[in-house]
Amino acid sequence: MGAHPSPRSPGAGGTPAGVPTAGDPGSGPAGGQSQDGLQAGLKNRHLSMIAIGGVIGAGLFVGSGAGISAAGPGILLSYALTGLLVVLVMRMLGEMAAASPASGSFSAYADRALGRWAGFTIGWLYWFFWSVVLAVEATAAGAILTGWVPAVPQWAWALLVMIVLTGTNLVSVGSFGEFEFWFAGIKVVAIVVFIVVGALAIFGLPPGDHAAGMSNLTGHGGFLPHGPGAILSGMLLVVFSFMGSEIVTLAAGESPNPVQAVRKAVNSVIWRIALFYIGSIAVIVTLLPWNDRAVAKSPYVAVLQSLDIPYAGTVMDVVVLTAVLSCLNSGLYTASRMAFSLGQRGDAPKSFATVNKGGVPAVAIWASVAFGFIATIFSYTSKDTIFQFLLNSSGAVALFVWLVICFSQLRMRRTLERETPERLTVRMWLYPWLTYATIGLIVFVIGYMFYDPDGREQMVLSVVAAVVVLAVGLILDRRRPRERAADESAAKVAERA
Repeated sequence: MGAHPSPRSPGAGGTPAGVPTAGDPGSGPAGGQSQDGLQAGLKNRHLSMIAIGGVIGAGLFVGSGAGISAAGPGILLSYALTGLLVVLVMRMLGEMAAASPASGSFSAYADRALGRWAGFTIGWLYWFFWSVVLAVEATAAGAILTGWVPAVPQWAWALLVMIVLTGTNLVSVGSFGEFEFWFAGIKVVAIVVFIVVGALAIFGLPPGDHAAGMSNLTGHGGFLPHGPGAILSGMLLVVFSFMGSEIVTLAAGESPNPVQAVRKAVNSVIWRIALFYIGSIAVIVTLLPWNDRAVAKSPYVAVLQSLDIPYAGTVMDVVVLTAVLSCLNSGLYTASRMAFSLGQRGDAPKSFATVNKGGVPAVAIWASVAFGFIATIFSYTSKDTIFQFLLNSSGAVALFVWLVICFSQLRMRRTLERETPERLTVRMWLYPWLTYATIGLIVFVIGYMFYDPDGREQMVLSVVAAVVVLAVGLILDRRRPRERAADESAAKVAERA
């Protein structure tokens, strides 16, 4: 069945339209379908695993080596600070999402709280980010699979995984949830086993031959071999690996009880980050010297090989491939739901806001896949030019998203307290002071990226992309009142006739 798009009109008067109305899906969809037409096909176990596995990306297994090389054992502080930032932002997002679950999540809240220009800008930037991620993950999956079956070219594998996961997303949201449940489950089991095995080795129990102790944390130049500034450099390298924590707030709207799902996900984000990120990285820098070449190349494989775990490389290839496919699967879901929400609000083609018989936004999915396919082609034909430009111009979107969430929460919280305080089932701690502190920390990280030579190009291009999207949004926003006036005049003429 199809859903008719319903563009949102800007709020009138001084009220920022930041408070959810009685019609918002705060208590869950009825009859297996949410009010926006999407099918409520995600089960509680799907959402639980999406919430847990959403913070475990392929970047943790592959990209963490660069962070360790940049900051040494001090990378633990980089992960801790970035993790704290994510916890605070997720608390703010959880407050808004529990009060008013929406398929557009923070983009919809920015639209209500800050203005249509804000929802338009951050929504399209987020869609752009995840559409580029599709190409990155498809290319990575192709590289791993080609290593196993060299007879099949890498581009063919990339195409195959894109087709398969597009199919699962098109069938139903339940099929997406089922795939993500098992993908995330494998990632979680792998990380937990890695931490347990590593902890045993640290204390000299099998499979380790002798206790590693804490010597690697303070030896080889000390805990901060490159000085305190390396903590910030490490943050720049790890901050983007946390992108994905917010996916559960988009997915909650397609579950039987979105408020409960959001509350559970927000309350568990602290231990998820502490265990999966800080716990596993602590095992690596404790067992092996941070400046070991093997650690820089592939830290998890290096640890397993040092413990004489058989087929360590193959085992990690399987885990990394699972993480890549999970990211591709959830990236396609996330991009399509953001496009769907933009279509509903009149900020994207109206066709984006329609759903097929399975209750999924097929047009929004195909549009996201099409951009992902084009970006994937560029990853092979223009890797160092066009594709690199796409990567850099979407690189700082995570920071922009977090900043918009903070400002939206500041505005929506006041409105909620005044008009519907009963919807505040999740509350940001120490409001508004901790929100202000979070904004300050994000602005500081953005400023440091401009200062840091390695992060400057990425930040500059990301800002340029944001300015271009913002300009388009402001132009469209100015045209809308004239279009509405013209429609009203035409309607009056038709009535007189």
